[in-house]
Amino acid sequence: MAEPLFERVALIGIGLIGSSLARVVRREGLAGSLAISTRSPATLERARELGLGDAYHLDPRDAVADADLVVVSVPVGSSGDVAKTIGPVLKPGAILTDVGSTKASVIAQMAPEVPANVHFIPGHPIAGTERSGPDAGFASLFENRWCILTPLPGTDEAAVARLAAFWRRCGSNIDTMDPNHHDMVLAIVSHLPHIIAYNIVGTADDLETVTKSEVIKYSASGFRDFTRLAASDPTMWRDVCLHNRDAILEMLARFSEDLASLQRAVRWGDGDKLFDLFTRTRAIRRSIIEAGQEVDAPDFGRQVVAHSEKG
Repeated sequence: MAEPLFERVALIGIGLIGSSLARVVRREGLAGSLAISTRSPATLERARELGLGDAYHLDPRDAVADADLVVVSVPVGSSGDVAKTIGPVLKPGAILTDVGSTKASVIAQMAPEVPANVHFIPGHPIAGTERSGPDAGFASLFENRWCILTPLPGTDEAAVARLAAFWRRCGSNIDTMDPNHHDMVLAIVSHLPHIIAYNIVGTADDLETVTKSEVIKYSASGFRDFTRLAASDPTMWRDVCLHNRDAILEMLARFSEDLASLQRAVRWGDGDKLFDLFTRTRAIRRSIIEAGQEVDAPDFGRQVVAHSEKG
């Protein structure tokens, strides 16, 4: 096994991303020791039962003491509070990163709390499932998925390279991006689809002319695929909406305009326009599969991956 990249790694938060990191860090020998912190005693105890780390702490300050790499994996609305708590005890020269899907807000919350002698490098691994908690993680979650780093101006290049090497050892491809551009990209590829899914499932739940049993019984007609997104962690997605508001509102406005155009095409029987739209969107699906960001299998292939990891 290769030499550890970091002598001591601390994971703050042990949900899907944190527990997957713990598993891959173990598998690849990326840390000499691994400290885990979460504010829930029950969750921390479950992480201990699963053997995800070497040390377990309810107080994140205890976890980050002497840590060379600290990964914050909490809902983005809690990022600032975590940084404020751990900032004074971070080791000089340590790398502090996060996994939040909004970057401008996380930077605004965390950067003021980070000492000048700590390398703060925001990040976002674009990987996940609808599951949450320490049992949800699996070591292959990041394989052939992108991790976007959004380093601030003047960040030490050697520290960025070291963090990039860590994510590559976890299986990720690396890209760097301006934080605001990241937030706009993620608003369309992640945040808007989740919002639409939540809305469609909510609409079905509110319908009076269609019973709930019928919605469930006939869900394989398409509704089921929306429910996977709509089953995601509500705390996380509440925070995403509140902390990437401007980009999400812009994408919602664009979507609303396109939806109105589609509505007119349906109303006026414009078959050519409908066929053109449906043809263009099929090409996007093929491109995603060809890029290795999806498998051409039922249920997105995710059930197979998750169960093989747990087995």
